[in-house]
Amino acid sequence: MKTDNRPWYWIPFLNFASGLPYAIIISVSVIMYKNLGINNEDIGIYTSLLYLPWVIKPLWSPFIDIYSTKRKWFLSMQLLISIAFLIVGLTIPLSNFFIISLAVFWVAAFASASNDVASDGFYMLALEKEQQSFFLGIRSTFYRLSMLTGNGLIVVIAGYLEQEYGDKQKAWSYTMVVVALIMAVITIYNYFSTPKTETKIVENETESVPHKSFGIVFATFFQKKQIGLILAFILLFRLGESQLLKMLTPFLIDPTSVGGMGLTTQDVGVIYGTFGVISLTVGGILGGIVISKDGLGKWMLPMILAMHLPIIGFILLSYFHPGSVFYIYLTVIAEQFGYGFGFAAFMMYLIYVADGESKTSHYSIATGFMALGMMLPGMLSGFIQEYLGYGNFFIWVFLATIPGLILSRFLIFPSDFGKKSEQE
Repeated sequence: MKTDNRPWYWIPFLNFASGLPYAIIISVSVIMYKNLGINNEDIGIYTSLLYLPWVIKPLWSPFIDIYSTKRKWFLSMQLLISIAFLIVGLTIPLSNFFIISLAVFWVAAFASASNDVASDGFYMLALEKEQQSFFLGIRSTFYRLSMLTGNGLIVVIAGYLEQEYGDKQKAWSYTMVVVALIMAVITIYNYFSTPKTETKIVENETESVPHKSFGIVFATFFQKKQIGLILAFILLFRLGESQLLKMLTPFLIDPTSVGGMGLTTQDVGVIYGTFGVISLTVGGILGGIVISKDGLGKWMLPMILAMHLPIIGFILLSYFHPGSVFYIYLTVIAEQFGYGFGFAAFMMYLIYVADGESKTSHYSIATGFMALGMMLPGMLSGFIQEYLGYGNFFIWVFLATIPGLILSRFLIFPSDFGKKSEQE
């Protein structure tokens, strides 16, 4: 296996190309549809359905291993994503833009999920073990930077164009064309920068790696100890968060007359795309540090509480509607930091669940159930919010975090799991 493939040149942009489409499809689409007049019920149900490709990703990921190379897969998928975003931008001025754009976003979501599978596989094939460990942080950093670009810069651009043209349809049409061009440039760069070493690697490893049928790999996942409790925990842990994420943007943008905070699109882009992402990153890094120092057992409960308690801040905002934007910033910073800090514990537990033979496939299955736990409650979030109003909705969201918290106390895993050994 060659190690002189200049990973510094291609790893950053390969991971940027994974995070940006996800941010646009899952998060930015909510802001776009809200500004284009779509009601909360439709936003909740239809944008949550965009999670589906990540839910069922384990079902078609073996085809990416069997047919063609990982490099051809992720380049093709990135090009398809670029075209899809361009089509979304061109269809926004149409009267039936909502249905058409959702259909195209759905295609882009399948392409993005496939791109993730191929990129992850290429990363493991193209680098030596020690290189994989070294570049793990680089991958995470550039993935988060792509989220910052999507939730921050792209939203700010849309907000600026809204003010510049006084036409939200034109503003978001141009914004999506810009996103398509960014993805196209990244795709071209990845074409020239990523190494063409995969064929040789595959040939060398074909005979040494035993082939297991996907049915056996899938079945062994459901033979794990405590599997019923594990699946219930994975599905319910994000019950509150899945609804919160879908309705936060509408809450911030809606006028105070209907219970919202009355912010502009640019305000939301700055708050979440800068301060929010920075807080999320710091929380995630700190979460990894404390787990590596003391193990998951000591920090599981505190990290879950850190993730869910900031929801109280949104309850207070929705009832008191403070005039100063400082309180909104403070609440978002606390929520995003807690999310990054607490989610590290959840992901570390998923690594424990997947540990053993076929860990890559089992981790993919576990994250598929995680996406399902985000999709289904998110689909109902708009209906629940419209029925309860924002204040009572956030109270409901806070209560929805309790089942996952209770289930976490019955999980059995080594208390020192994730702790860095002294030898390391």
